[in-house]
Amino acid sequence: MHIELADEAREFGAQALRALKAAGGDELVQRAEAEPGLRHGLIAPVLERLGAWELAPYRDPVELEAAAALCRSAGYWATPYPVAERLARPDDLEVDALVVVAGPESAAPLAGLELRVAAVGLTGSRGLVRALPGTGTARETAFVVPIEVVPTDAAGDPALALTLPGWTLLGMLDRAVELAREHVLLREQFGKPLAEFQSVQFQLTDAEVERRGVEMLARYALWSIQAGRPEAVADALALRLAALEAAETVFRVAHQVHGALGFCDEATLSWLSRHSLPLRRLPLGIAGTEEALAARIGTAGLAGLFSDPRGV
Repeated sequence: MHIELADEAREFGAQALRALKAAGGDELVQRAEAEPGLRHGLIAPVLERLGAWELAPYRDPVELEAAAALCRSAGYWATPYPVAERLARPDDLEVDALVVVAGPESAAPLAGLELRVAAVGLTGSRGLVRALPGTGTARETAFVVPIEVVPTDAAGDPALALTLPGWTLLGMLDRAVELAREHVLLREQFGKPLAEFQSVQFQLTDAEVERRGVEMLARYALWSIQAGRPEAVADALALRLAALEAAETVFRVAHQVHGALGFCDEATLSWLSRHSLPLRRLPLGIAGTEEALAARIGTAGLAGLFSDPRGV
């Protein structure tokens, strides 16, 4: 098993990071929140010039890794656009994006977008999506609106559509840890930087351990899809569960070290934290994801590298 991203994929992610920074970086989400209708025009052309929509993650392993790296870069800037959902679109449907749904009341961050969207359930059932009018401003909803799903006959695989948003959330955790580190190095208390206090060091260590754990699981889930493992959906759910739990720790620590400033619009962390919520709540939160994972693996548990010869 090789879980390191290919050099081409890492370079593609780095190029995307720079391109999004040049397009506005942190200002992108602020501008989109003020005018949700601008979201597509702000983001889609930037990624189109990179060739993002030409990636074929279902057919090419390296392009799958490039898609994951792109999602991570998009998460770093809290990019206000369904990048992971567009990259996860199935090849056999004439749609622009694919969202995962669960439960009787579905929702997705599609406000202000005119995209052809499909939905897939955790069991593989699929349908076409119609976005319904939302209530509240983009600041209150983070672009989430209720959706109606019209079932189709064809079934699909939700593994990729579950995994790529995990990479987006990983990018957000990267940024949150970075922001926390920068803050404690600059701010002083009792005549010395916050970074010199042992309690702060312990907190940041906890956050970084959680972030690195998600990074390894994200690579493993990607490899599981590449290898065509029947456990790929379970691995994707395990990634999602770990990412949600890590996000609780990372954002808690980041907000604690920032203090009240972390909830003000002057702080990048405030925007990053607020726009991480759709990823953390949809299609399921921690409890729902844990229940879905338990239902899928039953008493057998997750298949690991050494569970049987197939994983070696």
